Amino acid sequence: MIRKGSAVWNGSGKEGNGHLTTQSGVLDKVQYSFNSRFENGIGTNPEELVAAAHAGCFSMKLSFVLGAAGFTPESLSTTSEISFENGVLVKSHLIVEGKVPGISKEQFDACVKEAEENCPISKVLKLEISSTAVLV
Repeated sequence: MIRKGSAVWNGSGKEGNGHLTTQSGVLDKVQYSFNSRFENGIGTNPEELVAAAHAGCFSMKLSFVLGAAGFTPESLSTTSEISFENGVLVKSHLIVEGKVPGISKEQFDACVKEAEENCPISKVLKLEISSTAVLV
């Protein structure tokens, strides 16, 4: 399987701008620029896209891990906080809240740790990954 995303950039790094498009069409010429990346401009940026990808991948992996342990989650809600310092992604902190009938906190934490270490996006990121898990 191959998935595609593309970017077009016009102009200098600070004054220029570009757009991002994904194969699925979910992103279709979505604007990004210096301001949307380093300030609070309109548009997206690579770091928030990595955060969304990590949160989504982790949540799905956690669902599979829980299933293998004999549990079916009612809901999993994950936020990834990407730390971007001096031009480098240095950390992704996953904050997950799960509603999983019949599971203990210890079992849930073990499943979260397994998913944190083994989701495909975690494996591709060369940075510190941590998590905080709440079982509701």
